[in-house]
Amino acid sequence: MKKVKMIWDFRGPAAMQTAKHHEIHLIKYLQQKTIEHHLLKIHELSEFKTEVWLVTDESFVNIIRQDLKPHRGQLFNSEL
Repeated sequence: MKKVKMIWDFRGPAAMQTAKHHEIHLIKYLQQKTIEHHLLKIHELSEFKTEVWLVTDESFVNIIRQDLKPHRGQLFNSEL
């Protein structure tokens, strides 16, 4: 099955703190909905921009998009 990386962007001086807080809510959501995921990661691009990545199977994409509205998504290649 294809894997999809969904991405949320956070900007500004509190980007990292906001991303960490968002990660907590993502973990709770995934547990509540019993959604399998392969990776949940905070990626700091700079002092003022941080991303949260969630990699899951393609079958979960529609429900996550509807409920959590990620900023963007892309196919995930685990070999990268």
